[in-house]
Amino acid sequence: MKLPLVIHFVGLAPSPALEATIHARIAHIERLCPDVIAWRVTVTQEAQRQQQGRPFAVRVDVTLPRQELVVTRIHDEDVQVALRDALDAARRKVEETVRRRSEAARAGAAGPAP
Repeated sequence: MKLPLVIHFVGLAPSPALEATIHARIAHIERLCPDVIAWRVTVTQEAQRQQQGRPFAVRVDVTLPRQELVVTRIHDEDVQVALRDALDAARRKVEETVRRRSEAARAGAAGPAP
C-alpha cells in the first residue's frame, strides 16, 4: 500500500515553491525504486544562533518494504541547499538499497554451486 507524501514545515511558513521542488525530486527517485511505501519530509528552521543566521534542517524518511531510510541535512543559510543535499542523499541511499537487493536476488536465484 502506497501512502501519500507527507511534508511538514516547522519554524517557517509552508512554501508552495519548496513543496513543488520536493514533489518533483521525489517523483524522479520513485522512478528508480517504485516499491517505496511512504515519504515524509520535514523542513525545519532551527533557533537563532548567537553568531550566525538561522540554520535549516531537512529530514527525509523513506519507507521501503522491510526497511526505513533516514537522511538529515543542515545548512546555515539556504533552505534550497539543505533540501537539495537531503534529497540527493536520499536518492543515493535508495539506489544503494535497490542495488543490494538486486544483487541478493541474483545470488539467491543462482543457487549454490554443485
